[in-house]
Parts: sequence; C-alpha cells; structure tokens
Amino acid sequence: MVRKRLAADYEAAGFGCRIGWGEHPAVLLVDPVQAYVEPDSRLYLDTARRALQAMAHLARAARRSQFPVIFTAVHYDSEPSAYAPHFARKAPSIDAFRANNPHAAFTPHCPPEPGEMVIHKHYPSAFFGTRLDDVLSVLGVDTVVIGGFSTSGCVRATTLDALQHGLRPIVVREAVADRDPGPHEANLFDLDSKYADVVDVVSACRRLGDPVPPPP
Repeated sequence: MVRKRLAADYEAAGFGCRIGWGEHPAVLLVDPVQAYVEPDSRLYLDTARRALQAMAHLARAARRSQFPVIFTAVHYDSEPSAYAPHFARKAPSIDAFRANNPHAAFTPHCPPEPGEMVIHKHYPSAFFGTRLDDVLSVLGVDTVVIGGFSTSGCVRATTLDALQHGLRPIVVREAVADRDPGPHEANLFDLDSKYADVVDVVSACRRLGDPVPPPP
C-alpha cells in the first residue's frame, strides 16, 4: 500500500515517464569484478552472482547482434588516496581496487572478450575523468543498457551521467545488485522515476535482438 501511494505521488508530480530505446544501443557493465563476488572481500554482495548471470545474458545478446559491450573497473596504480583522496577517506574499502589486488580483476562469470572496451575509473561514475563519452560518440551509441555494482553507488552515478551526456539510460533490474534490499529497491525506484528506464532482463535481451530469453 505504501509503495502504491508513493508511486501515485510521483506520477502526480510528473515523474515516471518513459525515455525509450534509441536505434544504437550498447551494453555497459559497471565493475563486474571479484571484489563483489569473493566472500573474503569487504565489498562482497551475496546477490552478486545472480546479477552476473543477468549481465552475461545482456553481453551475449549484444554480441549476437554486434552491439558494443563495454566494461568498467575502478583501478588505482598505487594508494587510492593519491588518485581520489576524499573518496578513499570516505570509503577505505576501495583499496580492493589497487593494481595487483586479485579482487580488482574481472570475474570469470562475466569477463570482457578480446577486443572489447575496458574503461578504468577512479570514481563511481564511468564517465567522470574517463574517455567513455568520446568512445560512445565515435561508436554512434544513443542508448546504454546498464548492469553492474552497486545499484546505489557506481550504477546510479553512471546512469545519471549517461542521461546528462545526452544518452538514453536503460537499467536492467536483475543485472544490478547492492548490499541491502532497502538501498537497492529505493535507488531502482528513484532512477526509474527520474533518470532512466528500469526494465527486466528478458525484455532487454529481446530488444538487443536475442530471440532466446534468459531463464528466470
């Protein structure tokens, strides 16, 4: 009942309209790395493997249709405080993304294939301080289909920046995950209301041209 009232209130305020898909999508997978999969990591998410399955379906669908698949990863050559001092102070667990830390590596559940673009970043957004916008522009991309970790962090920041760079952000519900259902659901609701279209993985794969929808 509370959620229905909230949805009605947002709708009355003019939120929740659809952006829709463009003609030239790319799949953007935000930080599918071992830090979120390995139980000995401080950043471990118990829902990460399920999200990675959905990300793998998105990547497969895009590859079948020859749409770009782009991966991002937080990466620091040395002490994170040298690159992102206040971020490192606020979230010291980003030390997991230092070079040579095994937690910084892409997970084998959904790795980049040879030749696929990898964007390294120092902050949550895949756009901030990177060449991602230029890459997407050169490729003619108008729609980014987003999965990754975490919903309230890097996924949210990347989605907002995608909108602000003139792209159509499509967030795939099953392909994102967070530490707790509260922030996860709240951010999906807010993104869907204001900044992106949140869709399910089956419909996303079909829009990407995959005739075989993924299992539940």
